[in-house]
Amino acid sequence: MTEELSNHLLGLQLPTDPRWVNIAQMNIEEILVDHAYCEQKAASSCISLIVLFPEKTEMVEMITPVVAEEWNHFERVLEQLKKRGMSFGQARKDEYVIQLQKVVRKGGSRDQQLVERLLMNALIEARSCERFKILSQNIQDQELKNFYYELMVSEAGHYKNFISLAKHYMPDDYVLNRWKEFLIEEAKILKSLEVRGDRMH
Repeated sequence: MTEELSNHLLGLQLPTDPRWVNIAQMNIEEILVDHAYCEQKAASSCISLIVLFPEKTEMVEMITPVVAEEWNHFERVLEQLKKRGMSFGQARKDEYVIQLQKVVRKGGSRDQQLVERLLMNALIEARSCERFKILSQNIQDQELKNFYYELMVSEAGHYKNFISLAKHYMPDDYVLNRWKEFLIEEAKILKSLEVRGDRMH
């Protein structure tokens, strides 16, 4: 499974800076706190999709279980913090997502608006999947290695769901072209951001 979840398959144009995992390992409490908020935001994002596009039956049916999974991940990250005697801190500014939101096109048809949101979510899941893979392969804590491997597989499934839904609502060529544009812009964003060990993205 790890080999299958390569950057090539996920479409990511720029790999995570190799320094990130070393810095993250030295700040594991900060990483876990930030990760918890990422899972919380992922659940909220899926709920927003359902609220904004309730008429999109296939999307609602596919995304509803994802809400529960993301919230379960949030609870499980909190458990990892508690096990280690660590505290759940304040929410942090997610510069990565803030910049990514600027890539989302405004206007267009309902289907186009939905696809924009689906692709942004797919990209966040793809990058999270890549980060989880790196953590599962490199950190020393065996329990966290196993934890992040499991979440890596789950995030890959969510990524595939979002891409599949996008192709359901718009033609494949449209989705693939727009996806390539998202990937190019995401690489630029990642390159511009400081390498921080207290952020999941």
